[in-house]
Amino acid sequence: MTNSSQTVNFSTPRGFSTTFKSDCKETFFPDDPFRKFKDGKPLVRAKKAIQYFIPLFEWLPKYNLSLLRYDLLAGITITSLAIPQGISYAKLGDLPPIIGLYSSFIPPFVYAIFGSSKHLAVGTVAACSLLISETIGAKVSPKDDPTLYLHLVYTATFFTGIFQTALGFLRLGILVDFLSHSTITGFMGGTAIIICLQQLKGIFGLKHFTTHTDVVSVLHAIFSNRKEWRWQSAVVGIIFLCFLQFTRYLRQRKPKLFWVSAMAPMVVVVVGCLFAFFAHAEKHGIQIVGDLKKGLNPPSIQYLNFDRRYLPVTVQAGLVTGLIAMAEGIAIGRSFAIMKNEQTDGNKEMIAFGFMNIIGSFTSCYLTTGPFSKTAVNFNAGCRTAMSNVVMGFCMMLTLLFLAPLFSYTPLVALSAIIMSAMFGLINYEEMIHLFKVDKYDFCICMAAFLGVSFISMDVGLMLSVGLALLRALLYVARPASCKLGKIPNSYLYRDTEQYPGSTTMQGILVLQLGSPIYFANCSYIRERILRYIQEEQGLSDSKSDVIEHLLLDLSGVSSIDMTGIETFTELRRILEGKHIKLAIINPRIEVLEKMTLAKFVDAIGKESFFLSIEDAIQSRQFSLGSTVKETGGSSNNEDAA
Repeated sequence: MTNSSQTVNFSTPRGFSTTFKSDCKETFFPDDPFRKFKDGKPLVRAKKAIQYFIPLFEWLPKYNLSLLRYDLLAGITITSLAIPQGISYAKLGDLPPIIGLYSSFIPPFVYAIFGSSKHLAVGTVAACSLLISETIGAKVSPKDDPTLYLHLVYTATFFTGIFQTALGFLRLGILVDFLSHSTITGFMGGTAIIICLQQLKGIFGLKHFTTHTDVVSVLHAIFSNRKEWRWQSAVVGIIFLCFLQFTRYLRQRKPKLFWVSAMAPMVVVVVGCLFAFFAHAEKHGIQIVGDLKKGLNPPSIQYLNFDRRYLPVTVQAGLVTGLIAMAEGIAIGRSFAIMKNEQTDGNKEMIAFGFMNIIGSFTSCYLTTGPFSKTAVNFNAGCRTAMSNVVMGFCMMLTLLFLAPLFSYTPLVALSAIIMSAMFGLINYEEMIHLFKVDKYDFCICMAAFLGVSFISMDVGLMLSVGLALLRALLYVARPASCKLGKIPNSYLYRDTEQYPGSTTMQGILVLQLGSPIYFANCSYIRERILRYIQEEQGLSDSKSDVIEHLLLDLSGVSSIDMTGIETFTELRRILEGKHIKLAIINPRIEVLEKMTLAKFVDAIGKESFFLSIEDAIQSRQFSLGSTVKETGGSSNNEDAA
């Protein structure tokens, strides 16, 4: 018998409703958001509930003028970036430039109400702009039917909002986790490559270009239209690009001068407008944005198009871009929150993004999220709360009411230079090299996205990378980790004999540790792996005295088991009995023990075969061993002094 005074607790298994409630809580509410509402008076609980679902009411009552100082500066700074980026990314998505400005007016107000991040700055993003153009443009040409194309973009934005809001309310933020860090790194890098190449159209002043986004098609379009190249446009573009890159370099060398880099795109736009106006740039082959009307966002809810002919493409564009924008925005918000030892709620962020895009689709906006460049500027400018988004919204309102026509002379080459400069920062080659050094499979996942996006298409590249990541996850499930344990000399610790070669094993006793849930997908592998451990152990010596008499399975790392897993253990027990080996279970978790009890497996092997620790099990099994127990080296099975 064991010398321990503690034994495994064979309590009555919990009911289905209890276990189901516990599982749902851990799946959908891992952060236990309702713990704040358990105590207090009804009015206090109602107040806390409102503050939880509408974060504005949590930080606004504490707001003061000292905080406004910082948020005002940050809001004005990100507005200077939002104007050129809004125009640029709208052109990237084959949309009227004014739509980019509209998309930086309404959404920031919505996010300030529902968003949980203090530092996230709202706006359009290049990757999703291009993906929208690629997906919807394949069905409706933005040149042949620009009105229908614009209406379908509004509709795709509406579906994006519905999708994001539903995920937030259903607490399904877990879906975002399927976009791994490696996938996002490769996807953003590949997207940056094709966006940069597409901007050569603006740099060279081309009028004819391909609708495809892959590298081969873009390069073919550039060189097949050499007759349209304008050296004047190329010279202006290179000058603007060099200036923007210099300001980025200056920011890296002297972080306090971040505002120089933040203001640089606006400087390029202003200088470009003045140059185009006074030099009559259009006469020299330098194209300009064109007419920009004054006025706030007109309603667009009446333009949402649910025609069955276009519904598949708008749903596809909405879901894919929504998932990417959501993953990017949440990841960026969390990254900057960590720098301040703060937290953001992923589900609240999804709801905020969803409301932004639903309301945006009603007010002539297209997809918005939290872009990295704008958020970084907002953070470095010293923002304290989401009020910086409100300030940006008011600044954009003034721009739309009074200043919009002034930007009609913006050269397209200036916008191309702004986009290219922003994209250079998204090609994270250092991270790719790091992935190659640390984990070759992660590197392959990254390269699948990078090369797939660059040479095939954005959605195919994304699916290839996610598919590889899911395959890896399935391999982890189907081929779970297991190891043989040995005792660390002069201690009661048992560790992996491969990791700790100096650990010792007991003659006649084999201790194995399983480290993952046991499901139908991995049961056969686990059974065969355990039997192979036994064969390997017995094959090390021809002596009959070294035969395995006891198999101890440490299930501390097994979080759950299904019926197939229990049947596998039953079958394993019969096989072991035929080999005259006794089975013992060590430290099963409550979920595993309950299912074993209900399945009568506990009765089959006896409660005396369950132990709290490996040491207890070994001490108990020593009494049934036919010879004196001696310790042998974990790696060679030879006698070794402890």
